[in-house]
Amino acid sequence: MKQLAGLDASFLYLETPQMPMHVGALHLLELPAGYDGDYVEDLREHMRARMPLLPALRRRLISMPLGLSNPGWVDADPDLEEHIVEIPLPAHSGMAELEAQVGALHTVLLDRSRPLWKFHVFTGLEPAPDGQPRVALYTQLHHAAVDGQAAVALAQVILDLSPEPRTIEAVAARGKKRGQLGTVGMLRAAVSQQWQQTVKLARSLPNAASILGNMAAGYVGGAAAGASVDKLRTLLAGVAAQTTAVVRGKTAVSTLGPAPRTRLNVSLSDTRSFAGVTLSLAELNRTRKRHHASVNDAVLFVIGGALRRYFAKHGPLPRKSLIAAVPVSTRAAGDTASNNQATMTFMSLGTHLSDPSERLAHVMASSKAMKAQMSQLKSLMPTDFPSLGIPWLMQAGAMLYGRAKVAEKLPVVANVVISNVPGPQLPLYLAGAQMLTNYPTSIAVHGLALNVTVQTYNQSLDIGLMACGKALPETAELSAYVEAAFMEFQALPVAEVVEPVPAPVVKKRAPARKAATKPVAKATTKPRASMPRKKATAG
Repeated sequence: MKQLAGLDASFLYLETPQMPMHVGALHLLELPAGYDGDYVEDLREHMRARMPLLPALRRRLISMPLGLSNPGWVDADPDLEEHIVEIPLPAHSGMAELEAQVGALHTVLLDRSRPLWKFHVFTGLEPAPDGQPRVALYTQLHHAAVDGQAAVALAQVILDLSPEPRTIEAVAARGKKRGQLGTVGMLRAAVSQQWQQTVKLARSLPNAASILGNMAAGYVGGAAAGASVDKLRTLLAGVAAQTTAVVRGKTAVSTLGPAPRTRLNVSLSDTRSFAGVTLSLAELNRTRKRHHASVNDAVLFVIGGALRRYFAKHGPLPRKSLIAAVPVSTRAAGDTASNNQATMTFMSLGTHLSDPSERLAHVMASSKAMKAQMSQLKSLMPTDFPSLGIPWLMQAGAMLYGRAKVAEKLPVVANVVISNVPGPQLPLYLAGAQMLTNYPTSIAVHGLALNVTVQTYNQSLDIGLMACGKALPETAELSAYVEAAFMEFQALPVAEVVEPVPAPVVKKRAPARKAATKPVAKATTKPRASMPRKKATAG
């Protein structure tokens, strides 16, 4: 048995019927030419062969006595008849029907008596324009087991680079399963974990104090040397930070806390609305490089532009900028462990600015300030911590939070979650079928009724919009606004950067000689696969 870390376990404690805590994706798959088999059975056989390399899919939860501490993982062989299921759709169904199915299935909680994952295979889809048959796959994996990067690592084991699945080398047989620990053994394990977590946290405190002290000293020193008050205020980015953006030669300060209250900052219902949208990664990269922007800058600009359009129509559009909660990975390079290693920061989207050029400058400045702070602060964010009694408190708190509609009463910290997960840049195959899309399906939480997750795949940017079906039923409309904002991004003119004219430099001369001035220098200027989309009803 291996007990869950504090961050992993928190996704179990916070889960309710209104707030499911699983992640996954919607994949459109094209079957090989002349295929006449049973794809569901083929997928089961494929997963059975890969299962020895997928420990995250071969374990289930076991609770601690009296629920005093975090549960643990124990070995469990999944029943693939239960974990991989077929869902027949009406003949010639398209993306609208698939998106509706994802919205309906996303609120169905995973069975905690089994390994926490499930694959849904949709049949009955409209074939490709050339007649090739297609199916779709909606995957669910509990967030207690994986974060975005860990899910990508799992996909690398499951997927192949060609229609012919690669040969899997023989894996050493797993040792004989140990018998389940008794009550006394589990209590000992719980106490041992509490001690290790407490010691680890205590050891990290001096380093945390040193980092914060150095940051404070640096800011104070900078202020003493003439640094602006705005720079001093960014000491704790993401908590109560301010960002300085240079717009048309003027300095504009955007406060990142609290955020404006919108229709997204509500308690969730038990319904979901989902839509996927694909953008060209090549076009995005060409445009962002012209503006010296990062991929994250471009994503935030596009999503911010889509939200500005949405609120301009459905209202009201806040006079203050919307704030995005942005997950930040703390995972070391090469770490593929199936757990969660991430923290959260906050970014201003500049939605209060009507001029798109000003909005992009605002987003880039906000991003720059956030990165400067997170490079120092992310090492302070614990993913494991003492949890004695925490299960009771968090579970009770999560239920009360939703029932009492606390989200409507607390100050708003952010308006939307936007996550960007790097993915593979070449076509991949699953059990012989080519994967055409990779739309992420993530988590909406009380107070943040919209989650936008972006993943790069095969020279495209696949975006999944997951929202509370009551707070924002128009995800299909929002996906159209994402495309419009992307076109706006591509059309942005490149701002002309003018170098400042240096001030005349006068050299000191001897009194007896005639003064001479130095001349002043002149200024110098420096086809993604488609699916038919039937008109879907809101909700």
